[in-house]
Amino acid sequence: MTKAAKSVYYFGFYLLGLSMLLVFVPNMLLKLFMLEPTEEVWIKVLGAVVFLLGIYYVRTAPTNNEVFIKTTVLNRLLILGWFLLFVILGWGSPFLLLFAGVDVLGAAWTWYELRKGKG
Repeated sequence: MTKAAKSVYYFGFYLLGLSMLLVFVPNMLLKLFMLEPTEEVWIKVLGAVVFLLGIYYVRTAPTNNEVFIKTTVLNRLLILGWFLLFVILGWGSPFLLLFAGVDVLGAAWTWYELRKGKG
């Protein structure tokens, strides 16, 4: 597995762990980012979707599929844009941007490894 693929693979495990928090203890995570707690099912549904994304990352990364790896970089950067929009529109706390920071750092790591592999 390339180093770029490994960064995606490891990020997949982050997603799997995050999904468990969203499904089983969502309010702990929401409180950490100064977001309102909820008893609605939407947060658990999000956790299930994040779990499925994590499976894609973990199962596909070992194939070293460069298109997939590059797409994960784009998507992890786009989440910052979405979260920024949510903050600007008043739909979420600025602390949401810290949450997106994990995605941006993961994307930067993968991009770095992709670029380094080209050298």
